[in-house]
Amino acid sequence: MIYSREVEEMCPVAQGVHHGAAPIPEEAKWVQAKEVKDISGLTHGVGWCAPQQGACKLTLNVKEGIIQEALVETIGCSGMTHSAAMASEILPGLTVMEALNTDLVCDAINTAMRELFLQIVYGRTQSAFSEEGLPVGAGLEDLGKGLRSQVGTMYGTLKKGPRYLEMAEGYVTGIALDADDEIIGYQFVSLGKMTDFIKKAMTRILHGKKQKVSMAVLQTLLKLSTQEKNNLGGNRKWLYLNHMRDELTRSILF
Repeated sequence: MIYSREVEEMCPVAQGVHHGAAPIPEEAKWVQAKEVKDISGLTHGVGWCAPQQGACKLTLNVKEGIIQEALVETIGCSGMTHSAAMASEILPGLTVMEALNTDLVCDAINTAMRELFLQIVYGRTQSAFSEEGLPVGAGLEDLGKGLRSQVGTMYGTLKKGPRYLEMAEGYVTGIALDADDEIIGYQFVSLGKMTDFIKKAMTRILHGKKQKVSMAVLQTLLKLSTQEKNNLGGNRKWLYLNHMRDELTRSILF
């Protein structure tokens, strides 16, 4: 260590009060974090790119300084989805310090990592008061059963008013108006449930239990389709069901 002449000529004075690092809550324990391995918890960070045309929500589950689980959600920019794909491969296995100093491909993800780092090192985590923390896999619980991000997409103009495009429940197929043309409700397709129906039909076909897609599944899909399709007459509706069955069977076998 090199000291300046002024410091060398100073009289030494003993350090008195020194309490060490302030403890932070981590997984139901108060921890004086001094090294990277002292950091544990599950938390989130939100980031944005320089032009602010896209954003990222990053969720990490950290155990003893090592990232065990990463959930990367992006919105607003198509290129960010590819960046998220790479970030999901890069992050697990890194320490939080390595992750902070790693290029995660997209500015929004890098910014989210910075904000998440501030959350976790100051003890502001979801698992701060949970014994043993949250298990690896807890990040997926934010997505729900359908494993889809919670996204709301709405649009409005002065001339034509608001439009609901997507709610947490699913993709909005129509809105209901009252006598004053004000929105009083909406109908939607739950994409998670719809894919579950398709998976059930696919399982039946692949396992050879039934060679035909369940008509109940197709009828449910039909109800979720556009109003024009729902208004088909008896024979035409049955032909449409058969057409859906054939198309779905072909796509499943492919």
